Amino acid sequence: MTPLNPLAPQLDLSFEEPRTSRRVWPVRELVGQVRDLVEQEYGDVWVEGEISNFRPAPSGHVYFTLKDADAQLPVVLFRRQAMLLRFRPEEGLHVLVRGRVSVYEQRGQMQLVAETMEPVGAGSLQLAFEQLKARLKAEGLFDAARKQALPAFPRTVGIVTSPTGAVIRDFLNIVGRRHSGLSVLIYPVSVQGDAAPAEIDAALAELNACGLVDVIVLARGGGSLEDLAAFNSERVARAIAASRLPVVSAIGHETDFTIADFAADLRAPTPSAAAELITEAQHKIAEHLASQSHRLDRAARFQLLQARQRLTRLPVSRAEGRMAALLRRLEQRLDDLGFRLLEAMNEPLRQSQRHVGDLTAAVLRKDPRQNLGLARERLAACRTRIDRSLERTLHRATARLSALEGRLHSLSPLAVLQRGYALVLDAEGTVVRSAAQVAAGDKVVTRLSDGAFISRVEQSATQEAPPNKQRKKRDL
Repeated sequence: MTPLNPLAPQLDLSFEEPRTSRRVWPVRELVGQVRDLVEQEYGDVWVEGEISNFRPAPSGHVYFTLKDADAQLPVVLFRRQAMLLRFRPEEGLHVLVRGRVSVYEQRGQMQLVAETMEPVGAGSLQLAFEQLKARLKAEGLFDAARKQALPAFPRTVGIVTSPTGAVIRDFLNIVGRRHSGLSVLIYPVSVQGDAAPAEIDAALAELNACGLVDVIVLARGGGSLEDLAAFNSERVARAIAASRLPVVSAIGHETDFTIADFAADLRAPTPSAAAELITEAQHKIAEHLASQSHRLDRAARFQLLQARQRLTRLPVSRAEGRMAALLRRLEQRLDDLGFRLLEAMNEPLRQSQRHVGDLTAAVLRKDPRQNLGLARERLAACRTRIDRSLERTLHRATARLSALEGRLHSLSPLAVLQRGYALVLDAEGTVVRSAAQVAAGDKVVTRLSDGAFISRVEQSATQEAPPNKQRKKRDL
């Protein structure tokens, strides 16, 4: 066997097939590429279906599922797009959604990111109108019980409208013709566009706060549903409902109905009709006054004609007598009315005087000077009683002190000494009570009532002393 050359290349004698290289995808990368492919292919699609699992989030985003009979697709509508919708999405609504298909990486779930949405079969504005109307009606905003009555004779009316349209000219013409004494305060606002609801809300709040008007008219000419969108907004409806002053809506033509019409206290078919409704009571009174004035003029002329006829039939002397009698009766009636007037004027004066007298008596009864005098008298009486009590107490204390002093004096050793007795003390000051306490040669102090002296013991009591010693001791 020929040995192998160690420098020759080694041959692979195994029979295994060569391995192919494989790519391992991280989940995030794979889902991300799928998402990019899906978004590139379906970046702008329209999808039709029915809303289910509708879930508005606190952040303002809206989540729901778009489904039909065979499939379903999750949809997300972000807050900014949701705020631009003209209607409120709700469960079971058939809609057409435009957006892009994407993949939610955290769940690996395909979803449709919606950009806009509109209902199928009805316009978005009409649907928003019906939804808002039903919701506000359920809240009671349209109830007849909360609507206010218009003032019969307003002094000033505030009209919220555009200052350049034909509406304000027609309104002023009718007010001037039917009620020239009515003042009109114009609050100019935009009546269409995105800024119109905020301006109308501010106008209603300002007219309620200023206190210058008695009734408010919200007016606009006719137009399409898009043109009247500001008066179909929830903000305007709630501003009308919150108004303390009565609000009359005069928007569009007679066939146009808005949310503001239902929320207002009174709906007028047109702005011109609103002017007629506001001035109706004053106009009726003016017509009634004109009619009564005409009737009064006719009646006065008729009475004057009859009086002239009667006067021509009466003799002059009789007419003068009747005129004089009539004048005297009128004078007497005048005097009687004067007396009654004077009595009526004096009676309140007398009542006022009696009332003032009662008040004066009440004030005098509660005069602080009288109360102060009574208090001083009570104080003097209390002081006298205190002085007497102190005197009695002092007298009793003096008597008791004298009694105690007598008892103390009777028990005092000095009193005993004054009766001729003496008190003997040893050198240490101890009272000598027995002869056994001293011995011969001890010094003792003898205390008398008027002084003391020192002596020495010459013989104790146990020793018998000579007679002269005993006598000397007695002398001591």
